[in-house]
Amino acid sequence: MHPMANLRNIYDSRRVWKVVFLAISLVLVALFLYISNNLVKDLAQQERERMEIWANATQELATMGSGNDAESSMTDVDFLLSIIEANHNIPVLLVDEQDNILLHRNFQLPEPEDSLAFEISPTNLEYLNKKLRHLKNSENKIDINIDEHTTQHLYYEDSTLLRRLSYFPYIQLAVLILFFAIAYFALMSIKRAEQNKVWVGLSKETAHQLGTPISSLMAWTQLLESMGVDKSIVTDMDKDVKRLSTIADRFSKIGSMPDKELMPINEAVTTSLEYMRARIPKRVSLHIHTNDQTNNGVLLSQTLFAWVMENLTKNAVDAMDGEGRLDITVEDSPNNVVILVKDTGKGIARKNFKNVFNPGFTTKKRGWGLGLTLVKRIIEEYHNGQIYIKESELGKGTTFGIELPKVK
Repeated sequence: MHPMANLRNIYDSRRVWKVVFLAISLVLVALFLYISNNLVKDLAQQERERMEIWANATQELATMGSGNDAESSMTDVDFLLSIIEANHNIPVLLVDEQDNILLHRNFQLPEPEDSLAFEISPTNLEYLNKKLRHLKNSENKIDINIDEHTTQHLYYEDSTLLRRLSYFPYIQLAVLILFFAIAYFALMSIKRAEQNKVWVGLSKETAHQLGTPISSLMAWTQLLESMGVDKSIVTDMDKDVKRLSTIADRFSKIGSMPDKELMPINEAVTTSLEYMRARIPKRVSLHIHTNDQTNNGVLLSQTLFAWVMENLTKNAVDAMDGEGRLDITVEDSPNNVVILVKDTGKGIARKNFKNVFNPGFTTKKRGWGLGLTLVKRIIEEYHNGQIYIKESELGKGTTFGIELPKVK
């Protein structure tokens, strides 16, 4: 089994849990909205039934004759009036067939109204007519047949309570989304914190473990030189020991903000590739494209930036199976310098554009799948930049893009 298979399985299981979490969230939101909407519908139906009772009472009052039993007639009138007067929260307009307003209740009128006045003031009348025009486009209408020749129309608005409740599902939805967003970002923060601890612990321990054998190898190279061993052999060994020392220094810088210095980007790229240029296969042609107009100053940790360029170069060489063309181009943008690393290798499927930066993701039979994860961390967390796949096509190659902020 691949050495990073377990790590990939962990990330795959986390993605599954994310999907499950999202699905449960959507089900809960749908359930709450369903219940809330049904509640609003029920209240709206109850208000319509109240208005129908109100309309019937109005019809009875209008058609009531002067019967023989005056006392009974007065009792009926009092009862019907009590029904009409009981409406304190539903705005109502009663109009005739010519849309003349006969009665209104519970509207917030622009002007106070004298209870003894029989006529509606011009300002209030304009306000009520505007309400009437609006209500005529709604379903809140009840026709009242007074007699064969007379019909009145009752229009009503939803009560304040119903209007407030109609907003409740949306408020509830917003609160649920906010809650799940906070929960999700809290879990992601915990996950990132755990990852950081693992990264830092692994890096520091690696640097520590490399320290002792490197010191020993340095002593051995000095001893071999004193014993008269061929100087070219000792020199090559010393280069590799220094290389190991550089690698240990890189690992030691993970977990703490490294010291950065202002460097021209052209020199930074060229210097970073000096080690790899002599070690890539001869069948891979390496081309670096720079010019003075794009030689902007960038704050860099040269040690870590060299690690980025070496990782990208090595990945490109592996993708080309040791044969092809590798172009590294420095470009300029208004606020950033842009470094493009383009190979003629196997390419990357679009669905994996983001996955390639996850720990454990690799298409190679060997390796841990950590190179691009480290690259992303170095560029984004330590240099405030961005790294991404600019373009890729299966069988034709891939272009990685790096953006670093310019120092103006």
